[in-house]
Amino acid sequence: MTHPPLKKHLTKNSRMWLMAFGLLSAIWLPKVSWAQVDSPISVPPFAKITVNSAADGLPQPDSELTLREAIELTNGTLSFSDLSVAEQQLVVTTGQSRSEIRFDLPMGQTTIELEGVLPAIAQPHLILDGTTQPGYNPNGSATAEIAIPIPIVTLRPASGIEVFRGLTLAADNITVRGLSLYGFNSPSQITQSTPPADIFISNRQIPLNRETPLPSVGAAFPLDHSPKGIVIEQNWLGLSPDGSRPAVPSGFGVSVFDSAGTTIRQNRIQYHNGSGIISGRQADSLTVLNNIIVGNGTAGMPDAIRLNGQINEGLISGNLLCGNDGSGVFVFRPSGRVTIANNHIRFNGQRFRRAAVYLIGDNHRVVDNDITAQKGGGVVVGQGVNTVSQGNVITGNRFSHIEGLSIDLTAREDRAPRDYQYGDGINPRRNSENRRRATANGAVDAPQFVSSELLLINGRVVVSGQADPNNEIQLYRTTGKANEHGPLSEPIATTTADATGKFEFELDELKEGEVLSAVATDPIYGTSEPASNSLIRSLSNSEAATAATEPIEMPQCTTPPATEAPPASPPTEALVIPDTLQLEVPRNIHFALNEDVISPESAAVLDKIADVLRQYPSIVVDLHGHTDSRASQTYNQDLARRRAENARRYLLNQGIGSERMILRSFGETALLVVETNRTNFARNRRVEFVFKDVRGVDITFTDQENDLQIELISTCAKLITE
Repeated sequence: MTHPPLKKHLTKNSRMWLMAFGLLSAIWLPKVSWAQVDSPISVPPFAKITVNSAADGLPQPDSELTLREAIELTNGTLSFSDLSVAEQQLVVTTGQSRSEIRFDLPMGQTTIELEGVLPAIAQPHLILDGTTQPGYNPNGSATAEIAIPIPIVTLRPASGIEVFRGLTLAADNITVRGLSLYGFNSPSQITQSTPPADIFISNRQIPLNRETPLPSVGAAFPLDHSPKGIVIEQNWLGLSPDGSRPAVPSGFGVSVFDSAGTTIRQNRIQYHNGSGIISGRQADSLTVLNNIIVGNGTAGMPDAIRLNGQINEGLISGNLLCGNDGSGVFVFRPSGRVTIANNHIRFNGQRFRRAAVYLIGDNHRVVDNDITAQKGGGVVVGQGVNTVSQGNVITGNRFSHIEGLSIDLTAREDRAPRDYQYGDGINPRRNSENRRRATANGAVDAPQFVSSELLLINGRVVVSGQADPNNEIQLYRTTGKANEHGPLSEPIATTTADATGKFEFELDELKEGEVLSAVATDPIYGTSEPASNSLIRSLSNSEAATAATEPIEMPQCTTPPATEAPPASPPTEALVIPDTLQLEVPRNIHFALNEDVISPESAAVLDKIADVLRQYPSIVVDLHGHTDSRASQTYNQDLARRRAENARRYLLNQGIGSERMILRSFGETALLVVETNRTNFARNRRVEFVFKDVRGVDITFTDQENDLQIELISTCAKLITE
């Protein structure tokens, strides 16, 4: 793709001026409408401004109107009279109640490569609309799970330039629609600033740039200028319009640093180093609807959605959260409550074994979600040292293929990182009122069935038991075994315990061999952990029946939309799943001493692994990073992690989905061979690939040493590094 030249060649000094002006403009803007800014000729109120050039650079009068110029026009920092006659023709009065920035870029020149950060958008009620670009198809989509149109207009940094933010929104009722933004990060810059992101939302009193230092701890910000009513919709954030992973990922997707009533809907948010959506000081009434949030958190904050600060009355609903490195939703010690409902949360926890949903706080609701293939618990409610989490309702959810409890209420005395992320396991029965304060959700006791076996008599099963008085009891089918705790596979009935805690169900749709569990929800304290499972038995069969098995989940986050049905073909034989899959695929790569870089020889090995993963979509792989025994345990743990991350990054760039790869760092704890010579040291410096077919098929492999990297004798003799 070719791009037009910049309007003006930017020297280093002029580029620095451009960046500083763009970053500081929102702070310099007066607290009045742009229409009130004095200028020789003001921009018509409620104007429609058409961007017809993909160039970027210092504003100047010519025949082309750039996005930077359009934003400055709406902000009032560029006068209408400073435009050329040709540019003035692109600014017209609409008679509408909102201004609009539209696009009419030349064909093949729809990528805007930014030389610096754009000015913060400070015009209330502005619409920035990429769907106005000729050729945009509102009915097209690359994904079947949630239809999101494919954008044409793209914003990204110019080659070789770090731009830490795509769009900054600092006024009420702004809408950003139909754009692709990616590549906005700045790892070489200082970190003491507001975060890098594709889209950043904040009021103008908060530092919007890296030149203005953050305030000291305890400094006060005005609380009455948070932008309200912002809408982010139908954008692709973090990926290009062809769906590829950028060479330079963005930091975050949408950073809702300070706002009220922001809506983020029908966006595709993917491939970020940090979270796809993250809140900051305030995100009251944040609504996140019908987004695809996939493969985020690969080199930073690992969670798909991370909520902190003030989040009163938030709603997260109808989203696909898949293949992210941490939790699907991580709610950490907020002020306020959020509802998480009707989401598909799958294949998360790829780098950190975290719960699909992690909560600290009161009165959150997690209802009617599908939670599958999580490398941790389902929903974990945590306790802080000085905080008590209670009143959290967790009902109607469906869990499968999770590595912890469906619902885990952690105790305050369990403070290891694993307890905060993964959960601390099943709680004992409450034996003291002190447990109310020391355990999440007030240590609500799980229901107890009268027996671990329930009898099927004349096609009917009576399920009875004991719970806390007046609790709501929700009964579940489970694919677990008797005396286990879940998983809570399918909710089937609800009743309320009486004043003594007794409850009873009479059901005639259950079958012999099915297994049941349940949860209790207290009107004050919230929902319990799962009950101990009970097996349905028949009087005519004294042998244990087999519980249902969990369905096979193919490791794929998104699929292309179905095309028109092909002509009918003759019936074919059912697909036969083999007992053993014989693959000629290597399962390790090696590294130089003290290095995490993929060598050309190792790259060739990874290419073979990528070919196999493309050929067999049912195969998933764990990447285990290892070191030799030199250096400290802490250093080696980090080095092994970086080796595994770099191997995964290589495979991601080959098009392998993040949902199919899990990272683990073993450091020096799992040496392959005894380190008696330099060759054995080199054998231990490795990443191992542990393949698994989700259909349960056994796989045979080959080992290889073609990429061994043996250090020089003098280097080995020092023994001062790794």
